[in-house]
Amino acid sequence: MAYPPIPRSVLVTGCSTGIGLATATVLQARGWRVFATARKPNDLAMLTERGCTAIALDLASSDSVLAAAARVRELCGDSLGAIVNNAGVGQPGACEDLSRAALREQFETNVFGLHELTCACLPLFLRQRAGRIVNISSVLGRVTLPFMGAYCASKHALESLTDAMRVELVDTGVGVSLVEPGPIITAFRSTAAAMAEGHLNFQGSRFGALLQQELNRRRGRQKQPGFINKPPEAVAEKILHALESPRPRRRYCVTPSAYAGAWLRRLAPDAFMDAMLVRRVRQLQTAVDAAGRAPGG
Repeated sequence: MAYPPIPRSVLVTGCSTGIGLATATVLQARGWRVFATARKPNDLAMLTERGCTAIALDLASSDSVLAAAARVRELCGDSLGAIVNNAGVGQPGACEDLSRAALREQFETNVFGLHELTCACLPLFLRQRAGRIVNISSVLGRVTLPFMGAYCASKHALESLTDAMRVELVDTGVGVSLVEPGPIITAFRSTAAAMAEGHLNFQGSRFGALLQQELNRRRGRQKQPGFINKPPEAVAEKILHALESPRPRRRYCVTPSAYAGAWLRRLAPDAFMDAMLVRRVRQLQTAVDAAGRAPGG
């Protein structure tokens, strides 16, 4: 389906680092007016120095969401071309260890705030009968991993909301796309580790030692760009296509892992997926047990 051209102005969330910052940079270089959001004053100043129109936004706060949307409408003169919903957080932990507060924090940012911001911008798109909505999901929006249940649930929810909205907006001139990156070199792991330490009781969990070791391993390992791990600019290029192509795709995979995950989810039986993941959990537990038996462990 072909969509009409849109005004070259875009709201991009979560631009302090990683995918959001790369997207803002790529779009600006292509001549887009970029409204770039962040929470911290230092990040907002950095975005302003880079030539973006910086807007304060905390997706966990409804007041902040509505204020940011109003500011965008004021600045763009009711002529916004697109929104790229990139901001998100990841709460690790076994499902049995996740409190209501931890789940709420996960969904407030990744689902509720994102949806509220999108709906606040949607009337602009409908009035001009042109617009693009690009939601940054994850391969974990299709495949669920143990100890990432909260994050996976939020991305599964985002995928469903996006699929429903895409059909509901048919014949309005508004295109809706999902981007599923896979492993990208960003600060996501460090922020996820911080959320784990804020919400999980490692000492009281059946999986405490396993989770602590895995978080320490991931925090200490620096990804390198290559065939598996891609830089954030690889995601930005997919987002650019979703915004500029007259026929944007419904879904964009970025890394080999994302393509493999999509293929497995369509073709592999649940029993096969469970067996692979159980084997991985047992391997991790074996490594934890061995470390505990070692001298000084």
